[in-house]
Amino acid sequence: MAKILLIEDDNKIRASLKEILAEKGHQVEEAADGVEGYKKLEAGDYQLCLSDIKMPKMDGMEVLTKAMEAGINTSFIIISAHGTIDVAIEAVKKGAFDFLQKPFDLSRMEIAVRNALEKTSLVEETKTLRKKVQKRTEMIGESSPIKAVKEMIEKVAPTDARVLITGQNGSGKELVARQLHELSKRSGGPMVEVNCAAIPSELIESELFGHEKGAFTSAIKQRLGKFELAEGGTLFLDEIGDMSLSAQAKVLRALQENKITRVGGDKEIPVRVRVVAATNKDLKKEIEENRFREDLYHRLSVILIKVPSLKERKEDIALLTEKFLNDIAEDYGTKPKTITKEAMQLLEQHPWTGNIRELRNVVERLVIMGNEKITGEDVKKYL
Repeated sequence: MAKILLIEDDNKIRASLKEILAEKGHQVEEAADGVEGYKKLEAGDYQLCLSDIKMPKMDGMEVLTKAMEAGINTSFIIISAHGTIDVAIEAVKKGAFDFLQKPFDLSRMEIAVRNALEKTSLVEETKTLRKKVQKRTEMIGESSPIKAVKEMIEKVAPTDARVLITGQNGSGKELVARQLHELSKRSGGPMVEVNCAAIPSELIESELFGHEKGAFTSAIKQRLGKFELAEGGTLFLDEIGDMSLSAQAKVLRALQENKITRVGGDKEIPVRVRVVAATNKDLKKEIEENRFREDLYHRLSVILIKVPSLKERKEDIALLTEKFLNDIAEDYGTKPKTITKEAMQLLEQHPWTGNIRELRNVVERLVIMGNEKITGEDVKKYL
């Protein structure tokens, strides 16, 4: 079960709480005052801390404040007497998960402890998943073209400038968008992706701006659009070149005024999103042929980032292959396969018209179908 720290200066209450928590299978450590408790928090790895407020040397509020400032990842439940209930509420505002009032209601305590531990577990799980996502979205490569892209991302990400990402299918445009989000001031907010090519033109406006109940036949309830869902974060408009002219006009208005109107509605809704767009099309040519609005192009392309094709960065193929071998082994729960020099040379000579996406698929095929050590014969057979 969980490792819990109990900070309480009353020996009887501390012993009683310890017994109750231990009966539930938790590992409980004790501290008789705030100073001792904080030292244990710094040194230990606790999922939960139950702390009284009024204690000698250092009170519970000070322990909580110092722990929050130090970034100690432990959920807090504050213990309060009748006279300190307002202080306990203030503690919750400052980061405590909950408070318990003396004398204790055992059912209330069990629920508070369970919920606090679930919260700690979710925070840890979120951190693990974020690290995993960041690892998978890491830009791999040391070639000059990819180094140039990385440098642009580092300069642009901290700003709110709109970015238009261009490049062939499978070259990693989405990866660039994710890096821009992760390195931005908006990284704590959502990144919402819209594949403009995958949504029928008659539905794209509802998808982006949402709709009111009854706006059309199948609108049985109100729905928020992607602009609203991305509030405070990043909206990634992938394959923007495939968006209808009607939707383009509304996106242009949203970018100009930072406001949207749901389909079937008349209320203007303010939105605070950073828009990053991507396309594999030549938008200047699309403008010449009246398939893309020039004014929208200029709104979107404050910063232009061109992602190189794999053909332009062949010296990165070995690094990418090794990464994919490790990622695939992790997914399958197996030991990473090795690859011979001949096999790697054959991979580097391939034209890779499908770019990084094609390389990743081929590596997975080689892992599944090839030998324990991937050879040149394997590559010739399964490429």
